[in-house]
Amino acid sequence: MNFQIRQATIRDLGIVVPLFDGYRQFYKQPSDLDRARLFLAERFANRESLVLLACDDRGDGLGFTQLYPLFSSVRAVRTYLLNDLFVVADTRRHGVAKALLIAAANQARALGAASMSLVTALDNTPAQALYESLGWRRDEGFCEYGLVFE
Repeated sequence: MNFQIRQATIRDLGIVVPLFDGYRQFYKQPSDLDRARLFLAERFANRESLVLLACDDRGDGLGFTQLYPLFSSVRAVRTYLLNDLFVVADTRRHGVAKALLIAAANQARALGAASMSLVTALDNTPAQALYESLGWRRDEGFCEYGLVFE
């Protein structure tokens, strides 16, 4: 399968929105293309994230990843959170996710990051195997907590 990875811009919303909506549905959220479009448009407009997009030779979106800049106070360095990674179901197992992960790591390094982090569902074992094959390590020293405001 031939595909290219490039940094997405706001002009790519038409390609990224259905992928982002598919990502949200994977995590049991209802489809909402308008919400996806608004959310992504705000991230692009405010330069709050970096989206890498995988497209086939026709320009159709195969997958994406979204990185958010963070900082480590303890280490006094920039880091990135790889918050979203999604590949269209019928194109999985063709190297798209792996290529997106490698491109994300390269981009983060180029932007001066000292590290990257991600969180995935406990039952998402295929993704965990891929991450570990690329050198990502499960954190054994810290517990992750969340506080949800509704």
